[in-house]
Amino acid sequence: MTAIDYSSKIPNNVDLASDKRLQRALETWQPDFQKWWMDVGPDGYQGADVYLRTAVSAEPSGWAHFGYVKMPDYRWGVFLSPREADRTVVFGDHAGEPAWQQVPGEYRNMLRRMVVTQADTEPASVEQQKRLGKTAPSLYDMRNLFQVNVEEARHLWQMVYVLHAHFGRDGRDEADELLARRSGDADKPRILDAFNQPCEDWLSFFAFTMFTDRDGKFQLAALAESGFDPLARSCRFMLTEEAHHLFVGETGIDRIVSRSAELTRRSPNGLASELGGIDLDVVQRNINYWFAFCLDLFGSEISTNAAESYAAGLKGRFREEKRFHHHDLRDDYFVVPVVEGGRLVDQEVPMRNALNEVLRGDYRHDCERVVDKWNETIASHGVDFKLSLPSTRFFRRQGLYRDSFFNPAGEPIDEDTWNRNRDQWLPTEADREAVMRVMGPVTEPGVFANWIAPPKKGLGGKGVEFAYVRFD
Repeated sequence: MTAIDYSSKIPNNVDLASDKRLQRALETWQPDFQKWWMDVGPDGYQGADVYLRTAVSAEPSGWAHFGYVKMPDYRWGVFLSPREADRTVVFGDHAGEPAWQQVPGEYRNMLRRMVVTQADTEPASVEQQKRLGKTAPSLYDMRNLFQVNVEEARHLWQMVYVLHAHFGRDGRDEADELLARRSGDADKPRILDAFNQPCEDWLSFFAFTMFTDRDGKFQLAALAESGFDPLARSCRFMLTEEAHHLFVGETGIDRIVSRSAELTRRSPNGLASELGGIDLDVVQRNINYWFAFCLDLFGSEISTNAAESYAAGLKGRFREEKRFHHHDLRDDYFVVPVVEGGRLVDQEVPMRNALNEVLRGDYRHDCERVVDKWNETIASHGVDFKLSLPSTRFFRRQGLYRDSFFNPAGEPIDEDTWNRNRDQWLPTEADREAVMRVMGPVTEPGVFANWIAPPKKGLGGKGVEFAYVRFD
């Protein structure tokens, strides 16, 4: 079940040929997917040869092959991690029972909503990044963008397979709707707000892959613990590909701040923008913006949905089985700060109801680890500037804090104070214009735009100077 069959119309390792009805349904959906890709996939580069990796096995080692591929010819398909014999539900009220191979009827609607919400994020990011190839700072970066794009599209296939295979007509209708919605569309937007935000420059792209894809890491890891085995196996393999997306964001911003710090030190007035770079305070405001939007993706701090999905054994904590010994939580509590009379007051709530906040805390800790690395890079250039993450209460549009105002430290403020300081904390139109001014395509192998440092090494066994994208 781990070898991938590339001889079939839809590459897979789930023996799709043995289920003709499912195979026909997916093959009927396939042309609509291909049209979607040509409509909203990378603009202007469908004929280019891109040095992409393609999955050849679902095993953790030796799973990818690198080679030139035209993106419309990329072999999107369905790849599940190997099935574990005698796997059981790890957590919740069904802990110890055999993991489900079919959807448990009492949880059908809850599970379908979870699958659809996750699935909707995958095509959204492709749509958000449609035009970025035209301002790529190097062929190395252009290739990374396209690798992220084709793998997000493959993750859509993964979730569509789950919908088609396990949710009948409802699942097929949901799969069609995934291609009908569009990021930022006024009439049919994507489900989650972060996936409707414009991503028009490479600072935003790197922040997106750093923060939004990192949210994906934590959401997929929580779903990989699911007692519904096909979903767990789907998410485990998706995490294998997601790691590269995080690498792109983490190292991309590191390369920006490295160059910005170098230009800051050389600039007469200590501004990287004077020498064609991106000022570090602009980077900070973009971090505030994207981090805050991604915090909303975890849901409300106190949530009956979180409690019900944990109780049902459908969505666990981050690395539930490996990190924790106690998997019931009915008698556990968690302290959540709530707003009362303009003040923060600690409220003790049942742990199951606070699991969104627990996952959000794990996410923040992982992000802080990366920000520390960026600050080490800045310090290595002798520049006195430190990046930071804002509070999880800052600039929230979902959850307990959406109707209140907080500064980046998480302290309550009034609306007038917010309005006076907003431009210091979040990207301004002037910031966006300044970033766009330095954006411009660099298509000579081994050459990089002035505003970003080269990477330390290449990809797929190739050097930094390699022609990662070849044009007709």
